[in-house]
Amino acid sequence: MELGLAGRRVLVTGAGKGRGTVQALHATGARVVAVSRTQADLDSLVRECPGIEPVCVDLGDWEATERALGSVGPVDLLVNNAAVALLQPFLEVTKEAFDRSFEVNLRAVIQVSQIVARGLIARGVPGAIVNVSSQGSQRAVTNHSVYCSTKGALDMLTKVMALELGPHKIRVNAVNPTVVMTPMGQAAWSDPYKAKTMLDRIPLGKFAEVEHVVDAILFLLSDRSGMTTGSTLPVEGGFWAC
Repeated sequence: MELGLAGRRVLVTGAGKGRGTVQALHATGARVVAVSRTQADLDSLVRECPGIEPVCVDLGDWEATERALGSVGPVDLLVNNAAVALLQPFLEVTKEAFDRSFEVNLRAVIQVSQIVARGLIARGVPGAIVNVSSQGSQRAVTNHSVYCSTKGALDMLTKVMALELGPHKIRVNAVNPTVVMTPMGQAAWSDPYKAKTMLDRIPLGKFAEVEHVVDAILFLLSDRSGMTTGSTLPVEGGFWAC
């Protein structure tokens, strides 16, 4: 399926640990702005995907993000992939974990999306934004009270963004994966007993591979999904069906 992404400028946050999206976009001929807080990850990405534009910034820092991305230039498409997963039992949730989680998982999405959407509107061109959410946005998961809360908020933010940006021809959708075998997913679900408790709730009986999520993201960025906005697309093996 031809996605028509060649030549389009795409900004991807969380590009260091979510490099699969950057690699796939680069392969389509898209021009990628890769945003990560880890310089070493960006250095390796540049070696793997020559021509991408690396930007090193901690998206939890509003002022630093404004400095880094405020003059990023024309962007056609945006993937809000950056996230943290600070797992604590509800009775042990700390202010620090709460603040950091909402700063990165929600507030940064608002800030970066504002920068990109304002640019699209000023140029008078259509665009698409994909927010990477989670199956945990709509189902409770033990020790994920803050994480699930950020992703539930992100789903609703996606819908409101779609409502308000639709008249400007900017589509906004979310993808909601199950556990994905990224470094963050492996760290959080490496315990076999814990993994089994989740796998037993997934009809397909397996976690997602990076490619499953990347394919959904690319589809939602492309004009092939031109009548889709405000959606939350599950990539979770049937978890929500249970």
